[in-house]
Amino acid sequence: MTIRNTIWLIPMLLPGAVQADTMADAEALIATHSEIPVFTPPGEPFDARACMADKSVFSIPVTMTIPFAVALEDGMARAAAEVGFEYTVWETQGGMDSYIQGVDQAVTQGYDLIDLAGGLNPVWIGPQLMQAKEAGATITTTHLYDETQEQADFVDASAKVPFSTVGEIMAAWAFVETDGKPNVLIIGSDDVLPTGPFVESIQSQLSAYCPECEQQYLNVPLAEWGTRIQSGVQSALLANPDINYILPIYDSMSQFVTPALRIAGADVPIASFNGTPFVLDMVRDGIVKMDIGESLGWAGYAAVDAQMRQLCGLEVPEDLGIPLMIFDSSNVETAGIPANFDDGYGDAHIEGYRKLWMLD
Repeated sequence: MTIRNTIWLIPMLLPGAVQADTMADAEALIATHSEIPVFTPPGEPFDARACMADKSVFSIPVTMTIPFAVALEDGMARAAAEVGFEYTVWETQGGMDSYIQGVDQAVTQGYDLIDLAGGLNPVWIGPQLMQAKEAGATITTTHLYDETQEQADFVDASAKVPFSTVGEIMAAWAFVETDGKPNVLIIGSDDVLPTGPFVESIQSQLSAYCPECEQQYLNVPLAEWGTRIQSGVQSALLANPDINYILPIYDSMSQFVTPALRIAGADVPIASFNGTPFVLDMVRDGIVKMDIGESLGWAGYAAVDAQMRQLCGLEVPEDLGIPLMIFDSSNVETAGIPANFDDGYGDAHIEGYRKLWMLD
């Protein structure tokens, strides 16, 4: 065989080998997040009960009108009760006035830590929070920032979420499910803080898997989901009838995608993120193909762990450290019938955190 023939053979073999390796990588990522998670301690053990005996936490959720925020707060309240310190939830219905009133209440009553939970951006009430810091309060956030994002200067610690990792999983799923030929519509909301790195992660991972494959992005502000997602999806399908996967990055968007598919007569699968119970029910019914879930009970314990470490002068983890679990037709019934926020993930975190906090 001559050198010339050898050179001619290499490009004939490389594309198939690269595709096989890429597919294997995507399948491995999916497999990693399809197993019941194990508990990994986010730091060294500490005597939480002794440390928190004279401390208090005041949590302000983005709103208590959505099940996600309620479930997250329930998880944090359960964790605080395990340790035995004062933990108060401000029952806001959303709105700037309510957030400001919550901060004022926390400062007036002398709470040690004010936590903004479930997506409440501290910048919205920055002046009030800086006044609270001057009064001696610690400021934290829970489930707001992506791991790649910097927290506001006046925030002391943040329990971050791996939105970027979720994006990689969603991209891998679409790549595998379309046999390496994704033509994807991504739906996001640029006014939601972690959307930027979340969408960028999906886009960059898809491009890495398949540089020539098509993807497009539909931005719909949070307040307009009910009026613009359906029409936006219909327009996208009309312009590009070859779309073969739809990725709404927050799973509650799915309820507005499915009417557009019915009207267009299109059978395009949907994959998303959050593990919202009604969407998991849609997975069980075959309406949504896959949903990446996160146990909000686990997230609540992880958030309280971070808050306590901050108040106790310990190193605070960079992120919540909660596992991501893929739910599809093969395992979605483990999430409950009807589904709920906590089932399907196991309960390793409860015993794990109790030992970590030296409660047993």
